[in-house]
Amino acid sequence: MTKSVIHIILNIAVVFSTAMFFSCTNDVKEVRDFLADKNLPLGRAENINHKHTDSGRINIKMKAPLMLDFDNREEHPYSEFPEGIKITTIEVNGDSITIEGGYAKSFKKTEVAEIRKNVVIYNYAQKNKLETEQIYWDQKTHYFFTEKKFTFYTQTDTIYGTGFEATEDLKTWWVKNQTGIINIKE
Repeated sequence: MTKSVIHIILNIAVVFSTAMFFSCTNDVKEVRDFLADKNLPLGRAENINHKHTDSGRINIKMKAPLMLDFDNREEHPYSEFPEGIKITTIEVNGDSITIEGGYAKSFKKTEVAEIRKNVVIYNYAQKNKLETEQIYWDQKTHYFFTEKKFTFYTQTDTIYGTGFEATEDLKTWWVKNQTGIINIKE
């Protein structure tokens, strides 16, 4: 073939390629709906090490090996942490609380998180520790609750039971069906 024929064929190929490239656009809503229909996450983040600051002071640290973002769910958008999560809150006075679990799901609209699989919540100042298999965390009201079995450790007591509620700092707590010896100051 001559150079001019090759040149014409290349020009035609470039025109068709350009036309195909610009004709393959999707509406963002269409993509989000497609992912939601297929139960696929909108985004994925690995090895998260997030630090939240307020007025230059770190007040929350979060670590997770994997986060899946399901913000494309119209009714109940959420973030999922299928390989676990560890959250540490740090108060102005230096007190801190750590929340750990092997799985977590945090719902955006309600601001309620479900944490499962070997859940441990520890208040370092009070030395209170809660262990359970599942807990719900209402982040708006700063409140934990579960209907599962639990073990709760204080400086003087070990309490076992089913059904537990507490403030986020584990300073105020209620047990439903407990066993164990509890020391009461008179």
